[in-house]
Amino acid sequence: MSLVDWILDSIFDEAWVGKRGEKLTERELNLVSLFGRKGRILKNVYLPKENSETSEVDVIYITQKGIFVFESKNYSGWIFGDEKGKSWTASLPNGQKNQFYNPIMQNRTHLKWMRKFVGEDVPLFSIIVFSERCELKKVTVVSENVKVIKRDRTYATVRSIWDKNPDAVSDDKINELYEKLKELTNVDAAVKAAHIKNIEEKYKSPDAATEKAKETEAANKAEKTAEEVTVKRTPQETEKPDAAESPVEKKICPRCGSELVLRTAKKGENAGNQFWGCSAFPKCRYVENIK
Repeated sequence: MSLVDWILDSIFDEAWVGKRGEKLTERELNLVSLFGRKGRILKNVYLPKENSETSEVDVIYITQKGIFVFESKNYSGWIFGDEKGKSWTASLPNGQKNQFYNPIMQNRTHLKWMRKFVGEDVPLFSIIVFSERCELKKVTVVSENVKVIKRDRTYATVRSIWDKNPDAVSDDKINELYEKLKELTNVDAAVKAAHIKNIEEKYKSPDAATEKAKETEAANKAEKTAEEVTVKRTPQETEKPDAAESPVEKKICPRCGSELVLRTAKKGENAGNQFWGCSAFPKCRYVENIK
């Protein structure tokens, strides 16, 4: 990870980093257009599904070859995954491992609803784009119509697909598709909120329901500990972890996304015991016992 990326990750939340990633992907596609392969770009397209839910596509590129459907991922570390596996893993230098839903399967769902919306005669291409902050250490893909790349390979990948496929969409059809799909980017806040809730339940991890149940159980058991701790943080403590915390370990609160910091219970039956507490306390009271 570059120094700039590290600083941005430290300052901004995951949503901002995600939007930045989509913007960088858009920039790469603009480079494609500069070299004569023109197309029209849309971001955050909310495709309708049959169950009144939506399927959000990060970036699409509408061209005479068809529609390139991009799923953008902004993980750091080493990436391990298989096209047929339900979950992939991001392994960080400090040993922390984060699992996430297989992005090929995720984009396959996007293509399904895109197909329903635009019809059978428009070719679709699936491209999974990871940021330059990661290393695709072991990623196995067997399908010809699926590409998993780092963002700096976007131009070369699109160019390769472009050169291998005949023109299938007229200029008039491109404009028609663009206007039709553009309407799906102008959704209200309620639609976006419902989509986010659905994603959190289905795609946050391959076993999201089980994970949430475990988190709830742990939080209930530790609630008494949280109530017994009086936390007073100075501005300096807000900017950096407690002195007792390991400088290489960084834990994230599964409830609100803030950093977890190492604390010590000051009274009660757990006095003297250390635990991980959310740095957003008292707004967020998540705690995690040290095993």
